[in-house]
This record gives sequence, C-alpha cells and structure tokens, in this order.
Amino acid sequence: MFNLFTKKNDARKDESHLSLISVAALLIHSAKIDENFTQKEKVIIKKALIEMGADKNNLDEIIKDAELREKDSNQILEFTKEVKNKSIEEKKIVIEALWTIIYSDQNADMYETNLMRRLSGLLYLDPKVVGDIKKKIESNE
Repeated sequence: MFNLFTKKNDARKDESHLSLISVAALLIHSAKIDENFTQKEKVIIKKALIEMGADKNNLDEIIKDAELREKDSNQILEFTKEVKNKSIEEKKIVIEALWTIIYSDQNADMYETNLMRRLSGLLYLDPKVVGDIKKKIESNE
C-alpha cells in the first residue's frame, strides 16, 4: 500500500523534473541564440530553476539533460509547450530569466528580441507584462 504512494510521488517528481528540463532547454536556447553561451548565463538559468522549485542537488543534471535536448531540437515549440501550462508567476520567472540572459552581455540583438516577441505569444503572455519585465531588467543592468 505504501508502495502505491511512493510511485505517485515518484511520478510527480519525474513530471516536475521533465518540466524543469523543458524550461532549462528554452533558457539555454535563448542563451545560445547569440552563439555565445557563457558561464554567467548558466548561473542565471540555475537561479531561475531554483525559483521554480528545482532541487539544488539536481541542477547540473537538469542543465546537462536540457543541453542535450536543446541540441537535438530544431524548434522551440516543444519547450514552450511545457512552459505555457505553468502558472503566470512561473511564466514571469521564465521571462525574467530570458531577458536577463539576453541583457547579460548588455546587448539585445534582433534575433533575441524577435525570440522574445514570439515567446510572449507562444506562452500566452500579455506583451505589456513582457515589456514591463524587460524594462525592469534593462534598468538593473
């Protein structure tokens, strides 16, 4: 009987782990779009994952799995599918991490800003919310 509860908890953990891999893959994709994936961007990704409930002990595993997933993918839709089902607060964490990654080199090129426009639609976020988060990040940089 207790084994049944353990299996349910394990299934939830696996689901959460896979969800975090999708989030991390999306963040990694945005970090690689300028062809310069830095250690600073990895730190930003780890911070966002922790805010979303990732276990600090599993961060490197999540990042490694996400890097493989991102490398094997040719589109962002499979990553956004998971993220768009998250709460508005979790989506805001992702958007804030995305803008922080983009501005980590003090420059947002046209590919990065185009990605953010597409993501606000794919994640069903109000462009004003995305713009407000962008302004917040710009003022902090």
